[in-house]
Amino acid sequence: MSSEQAEIRPDFLDDWRARVLEDPELILEDRDLMRALIAANDRQMGGNIVDMRGIAMERLQNRLDRLEDTHRSVIAAAYENLAGTNQVHRAVMTLLDQDDFTQFLKALGTDVAAILRVDRVRLVLESSEATETEAPRVQKLEDVLTVVSPGFVQDYVTGGRDVPSRQVTLRQVTSGSYRIFGDEAANWIRSEALMRLDLGAGRLPGLLVMGAEDPHQFRPTQGTDLLTFFASVFERLMRRWLG
Repeated sequence: MSSEQAEIRPDFLDDWRARVLEDPELILEDRDLMRALIAANDRQMGGNIVDMRGIAMERLQNRLDRLEDTHRSVIAAAYENLAGTNQVHRAVMTLLDQDDFTQFLKALGTDVAAILRVDRVRLVLESSEATETEAPRVQKLEDVLTVVSPGFVQDYVTGGRDVPSRQVTLRQVTSGSYRIFGDEAANWIRSEALMRLDLGAGRLPGLLVMGAEDPHQFRPTQGTDLLTFFASVFERLMRRWLG
């Protein structure tokens, strides 16, 4: 130790000791410092002594780390859910602002798709005039509206299987349906949200389809509460327009 260090060290230690005694939390709240002190204590005790208190503290520290990770995950999920709620509300308000059915459908394929951050939104309506290969064309709405033959909605949602289907189905796909998305978009659609629409008594069912290039945007394990709400509002608006 140099003479300079010998002159500085006593004063420095006295000052540091006084600060710690005055505010012990300076050490207690510093994880790295606490770990260093515990490790130094373990070395001083020797390797043949089991420090039960140290083991307990280590376990408590691990539990605290896990709790903090869980806390951060819960907060992140809450913010994500709030953001999703705001998006759906904005999308609903956009649809409510339309006073013409054609503009209503165009807003669905443009503004609403942008708000919900999906690559494609398509409305599928069954018609008794349509067949498996041909359907009536709707001028100016071909980019958002698809007319299909009766039974298409059930077959598409269930994949032709005799299984019950929910109002909202989320799934990943290797490619989108050419009948729904068209030849170009169907090549890159990798996940989709399917929302069945009850258009009222005496009317064939409909289907609202959201498609995304991201294969992880819609997954079966995700919650569907917000999309169920959106589909419920949308089908009520459709009943009014069709009525």
